[in-house]
Amino acid sequence: MFGKAAISLIFVVLLLISYSIFMGTVDFRSYFFPLIQSPAGARSLCATTNPPLRVYMYDLPRRYNVGMLDRRNLDQTPVTGRSWPPWPRNSGLKRQHSVEYWMMGSILYEADGGAEEREAIRVSDPEMADAFFVPFFSSLSFNTHGHTMTDPETQIDRQLQIDLLKLLRQSKYWQRSGGRDHVIPMTHPNAFRFLREQVNASIQIVVDFGRHSRIMSNLSKDVVSPYVHVVDSFTDDDTPDPYESRTTLLFFRGRTFRKDEGIVRVKLAKILAGYDDVHYERSVATGENIRASSQGMRSSKFCLHPAGDTPSSCRLFDAIVSHCVPVIVSDQIELPFEDEIDYTQFSIFFSFKEALEPGYMVNQLRRFPKERWIDMWKRLKNISHHYEFQYPPKKEDAVNMLWRQIKHKLPEVKLAVHRSRRLKVPDWWRRRR
Repeated sequence: MFGKAAISLIFVVLLLISYSIFMGTVDFRSYFFPLIQSPAGARSLCATTNPPLRVYMYDLPRRYNVGMLDRRNLDQTPVTGRSWPPWPRNSGLKRQHSVEYWMMGSILYEADGGAEEREAIRVSDPEMADAFFVPFFSSLSFNTHGHTMTDPETQIDRQLQIDLLKLLRQSKYWQRSGGRDHVIPMTHPNAFRFLREQVNASIQIVVDFGRHSRIMSNLSKDVVSPYVHVVDSFTDDDTPDPYESRTTLLFFRGRTFRKDEGIVRVKLAKILAGYDDVHYERSVATGENIRASSQGMRSSKFCLHPAGDTPSSCRLFDAIVSHCVPVIVSDQIELPFEDEIDYTQFSIFFSFKEALEPGYMVNQLRRFPKERWIDMWKRLKNISHHYEFQYPPKKEDAVNMLWRQIKHKLPEVKLAVHRSRRLKVPDWWRRRR
């Protein structure tokens, strides 16, 4: 009797398992062969299957954003995807700080489909939002309103910041989190310079932390962005022997007189003088000089990236899209997407002390193995799309990488918000002796 019951039970179990396999709800490969993946399940190194970040964007008048691109246009209605203007072609170095423009465009873009390839989508209901985007072009505002820090026209920039803060403080969503879940791009070192400390709790999009204290900006809450490259991308870099075709060993073209850490550039000019295979030239960023720099990078094995006024500069990302192996001389540089990208696989790093030792850096580069350089060149070609800012946005490009970085910050933001709601003494841990 028990034997028949056992046989019947086994039959029922086998029947259920067969049905589950047929319906696709059970996959024994995941239990017994967890390392086997079908081609359809293959993913890129940076790809994600998580749902996109839901972003609520404030509808600000155009004077806070695209109105600065054409100050003759007095229309102040909030811009839409259909009325989104192109970035000006002859904007010079303003382009390098245009991250705010491309981020706003990525949220406004009205895609026909393919939301699964986007890291962030716009929601019209703020109650559904994971994060809040503040579309104030703070970098462009600094570059547009006044030519010097003492120019009277900088008061326009200051007034924009005052008016924006008034608007944000009236928002119950800013009040709810203290601004912690609000995203504000500030890639120019002087962006939001008048009232920056009053938006300190927000997630700031920066290119480095060179001019700000740890209390104001830090990796725990903020996101490091690439500069927007100003040279054209090297899209047809298909030479059979790239190492031999690039005849210059080390290339640098740019300003040599900089503040703070950038003083290293003047010293490097003396250290690197007299080498036939090193091109180190003082230059300013005109259209013609940018084209000359692009050609120089494309014909060089290594491109020098010394610190500028701050630890980083646009030159690093110009080198990446030119497939010229970056040589980074900056003791305090922070790099974008570093939790997903290992820069040592395609870049070389020297400390200030090493770089300023006569002959050391050049000798190290001359002895660098050809095979290893070619491997770095190939990696540059494979990862350069992560540093492209474009409209419409594309999968795994710079703006999508930035939105994913923002998503990584949100768990800690939620922790801080939830704790602040119940703590009677917010900073009790600092008072302990």
